[in-house]
Amino acid sequence: MTVVRALARPLLSTIFIVQGAKAVRSPEPFVTRAQPVTDRVVPLIKKVTPAQVGDRLPDSTANLVRLNGAAQMLGGVALASGKGRRLGAVLLAASLVPTTLAGHSFWNETDKDAKANQKIQFMKNLGMMGGLLLAAVDTEGKPGVAWRASHGAKAVKRETRRAGKLAKRETKQLTRTARREAKLAAHAARAELPFG
Repeated sequence: MTVVRALARPLLSTIFIVQGAKAVRSPEPFVTRAQPVTDRVVPLIKKVTPAQVGDRLPDSTANLVRLNGAAQMLGGVALASGKGRRLGAVLLAASLVPTTLAGHSFWNETDKDAKANQKIQFMKNLGMMGGLLLAAVDTEGKPGVAWRASHGAKAVKRETRRAGKLAKRETKQLTRTARREAKLAAHAARAELPFG
């Protein structure tokens, strides 16, 4: 791991761990802002997901805030520690969507200063989401699964071509050797004939 990655991951994850812990311990300050989002999103999630998933989703906004906080803590620790860092970054990006919509809905603000402040916070969260998406695809210079799959297929194709050329060359060589052996056998047979 490079020095930049070793510094960047904990720096990026700190806000999520701290705010996630705060939301888990005391969700009440977040409930008022989260309520309009959860009222819209929860029925939609229950509608589109299988019953086993939808039925397990908490109904109270406070518990949904806690769940989102727990996801942020888990994703933050995974990203900071490097253990499950890519999955942690995806989890953080996903948890940032409802957090941003609930916490920084600048379009609902009527006060000019409050609207400007919420817009800045909204864009800050978009910037963090960009960083998280980069962290989610960071393979630390090692080839990712998609790259390995495409290049593996190319390598198989290349090796198949090489094996085909080698087989063709060996077949030609065996054919030449067989013809030569046949000619030598024919000469030897003629030489042994008594009337030759």
